Amino acid sequence: MVIFNELYNFAGFNNFNDLKIFTTKNNLQQHLLQIQDSHRTIGLVPTLGALHQGHLSLIAQAQQYNDEIVCSIFVNPTQFNDPKDLEKYPRTIEHDIKLLEQAGCNVLFKPEVEEIYDDNEQWHLNIGELEHLLEGKFRPGHYQGVTQVVYKLFNIVKPDTAYFGQKDYQQFLIIKKMVDLLKIPVQLVMCPIKREPDGLAMSSRNIHLTSEDRKHALILSKTLNWVTSNFNINNISQLKKEAELMISNEPGVGLEYFEIADGDTLHAANQNSKNIVALVAAKVGKTRLIDNVLLVHGR
Repeated sequence: MVIFNELYNFAGFNNFNDLKIFTTKNNLQQHLLQIQDSHRTIGLVPTLGALHQGHLSLIAQAQQYNDEIVCSIFVNPTQFNDPKDLEKYPRTIEHDIKLLEQAGCNVLFKPEVEEIYDDNEQWHLNIGELEHLLEGKFRPGHYQGVTQVVYKLFNIVKPDTAYFGQKDYQQFLIIKKMVDLLKIPVQLVMCPIKREPDGLAMSSRNIHLTSEDRKHALILSKTLNWVTSNFNINNISQLKKEAELMISNEPGVGLEYFEIADGDTLHAANQNSKNIVALVAAKVGKTRLIDNVLLVHGR
């Protein structure tokens, strides 16, 4: 990794099989200005790195509708409320670069923390109660960090469209709220969850699962599938109870929440909900996993 850093820090970017790698805002913006001046569109895929096929599916979707694809890799410290979680987050930059090359991505933006944040920088965006529900309850401050860095990336890249995964459903709602509040001229696209053949939602954190953990983790997608098969707007309360029981009875799995929620507000779903989503978070061994499934969409 040191070799890569020295190589592309020297000039601010380097080119590996047409993948341009930038580490500074100025050099990236100079490149993107040429794209914008030629009236070509820019798609942004923001990531924390440790890329997998789920990330690549976002890039593939972006490629269908944009001329230039920018993938950012930045392990953003402000969205980790647990310093140990930040420390152990997987960093696999050489592998990530190879995947981006193979995917035909045009640009990788990989800044250091000092390039993104000034000393003692303050940020607070009033995103309302969405910030404190579900994930927000278990990860206080997380979404302030998310909005802070995504706002910065939007300002640096100025994308026409930005792509996010459905697995972080609540995050997408919050970024949409930020875009609306701050009137940012970007279109947001939520892309479907990519799963392993056995149903496990792809996640950078899966690397931390032991073989036993991996087996037990399947209860999350199995339960979501069961709820999907048995869903009825009139039996939400019973479905939620049975789903919680299914997950809680699985060895090595500690359920944090299972909710059948209104897809727009994340309050409990009801007869008037146009969108309904089932969301789950659990500790499997020492690894925290989230997953969800859309039960009703655009009713």
